[in-house]
Amino acid sequence: MAANRWRIGDVTVSRVVEIEAVGGLGRFLPAATRDAVLEIPWLQPHFANEEGRLKASIHALIIETPDARIVVDTCIGNDKQRGVPAWHMMQTAFLDDFAAAGFAPDAIDAVLCTHLHVDHVGWNTRLVDGRWVPTFPNARYLMGADEFRFWEGRGDDPNFGPVFSDSVKPVFDAGLVDLVATDHQVAPGVTLVPTPGHTPGHVSVLIASKGEEAFITGDILHHPCQLAHPEWGAIVDEDPGRAERTRRDIFERFSETPTLVIGTHFAAPTAGRLVRDGDAYRLDV
Repeated sequence: MAANRWRIGDVTVSRVVEIEAVGGLGRFLPAATRDAVLEIPWLQPHFANEEGRLKASIHALIIETPDARIVVDTCIGNDKQRGVPAWHMMQTAFLDDFAAAGFAPDAIDAVLCTHLHVDHVGWNTRLVDGRWVPTFPNARYLMGADEFRFWEGRGDDPNFGPVFSDSVKPVFDAGLVDLVATDHQVAPGVTLVPTPGHTPGHVSVLIASKGEEAFITGDILHHPCQLAHPEWGAIVDEDPGRAERTRRDIFERFSETPTLVIGTHFAAPTAGRLVRDGDAYRLDV
């Protein structure tokens, strides 16, 4: 199984990385101290280093079906003023890497945002002659209706307001946004799964083709360590209790099944099967 491309029946999922790093995720998962992480030996070497520092990734996933090309989440983006210093005014080769993986922005049919946080909407737009323009001009941008309204109503939030202004509103104003239900069918074999908690309208993605399945997590969890400890929440979860219930429900649903679980923030190899591990779970890669 290639780290950057997976086959599910007639569907292919490819991963294009914006950032993969060690150590940056720890501040979002306060319970995942180095000592606690070292007590989960299966995390090494892929998801943690020998010091117990977490490895994580920010990447887009491109779903290719016989009918459509769909980008799931669009990372952070270039040229954007952000409160996280490492993400501020970034300059990466993401679009070049996107093209090198065989994808042209104008050949994308749909862009799906699992939710509207900063690291999932950034490449919705790019800066051209001082204006934010849609990166994928021929795509429909699919956003959960409840999710959109929640963040639209918090436009004065100092952290989120700029994100909505430069990465969400421009594509909405361009008439490219479809506000959808949390169980919307994106394309034959590609369906949204409501997974609230991290944000009110958060969705994950279920792919089914020729008897095979894959599940793209979104941010129901940020790191595989949360399989071992579903109670470990992220400080950016809007409703921590509901987020934990969602994690437990999803882990129970897909554990000990052939479904391939593809983590939206999992470092390479990024995907595997969920198996039971005592009272919790682990990722079998």
